[in-house]
Amino acid sequence: MRSLNTAATGMLAQQLNVEVISNNIANLNTTGFKRQRAEFQDLLYQGQRRAGTAASDTGGTVPAGIQIGLGVKPTAVYRIHEQGSLLKTDNPLDLAIQGKGFFVVTLPTGETAYTRAGSLQLNNQGQVVTADGFAVQGPGNVPNNAVEVSVNQSGQVFVRVPGQTALQQIGQFQMATFVNEAGLQPIGNTSFLPTEASGQATVGTAGTAGVGTLQQGFVESSNVNSVNEITTLITAQRAYEMNSKVIQASDQMLNVVNQMR
Repeated sequence: MRSLNTAATGMLAQQLNVEVISNNIANLNTTGFKRQRAEFQDLLYQGQRRAGTAASDTGGTVPAGIQIGLGVKPTAVYRIHEQGSLLKTDNPLDLAIQGKGFFVVTLPTGETAYTRAGSLQLNNQGQVVTADGFAVQGPGNVPNNAVEVSVNQSGQVFVRVPGQTALQQIGQFQMATFVNEAGLQPIGNTSFLPTEASGQATVGTAGTAGVGTLQQGFVESSNVNSVNEITTLITAQRAYEMNSKVIQASDQMLNVVNQMR
């Protein structure tokens, strides 16, 4: 019976759907996290009667044929890069991107990665780094005797040292944008690498055309909506249960056939 295999594909699809939803909920409080959505397509169809074929020798065509579907398959797990809420922290090295764009980060391997997680810190050399210690490109080195660090909306970094009243600019954050943000490859730690699908990064400055601005003393929260995720989870669970009911019904039908004498 086709229904056994068809329902099995439905259960596997909803299992993937639940796994995606669970990852979203697990990262509900992850800074800069972008939620994902599973997408599906129907499988090939088995044609038993083709629409448009001749109905008889006297003329006429079949208006609607018979095509039996074989189930469903996952096609993509789409990442939704909509803006998350800004949370005030009053930490001068916490930066939130309001609008499009990513911070440019240098990995220990020498590769360039991109992130929206703006919970930044200083290392022992005065470099601005991520929570994992990866250097952020552009802001320069903060002097160890700096008494104030200020970042404006354009990403320019200013410091004040003892004995000086004026702020001194030491660098400017580089910002990157992509034609297709959904095509970026996630590598964990809320970071991404470019792919053929995303296109190469366009590096610019915050506040210019197509690039968002920076907000000092804020971080961007996850864009996961807990109410929507729970609602989607319930829908996926019910769909999984319905597919399992189809398998049970098919099994009962086969059992009836086996008991015929």
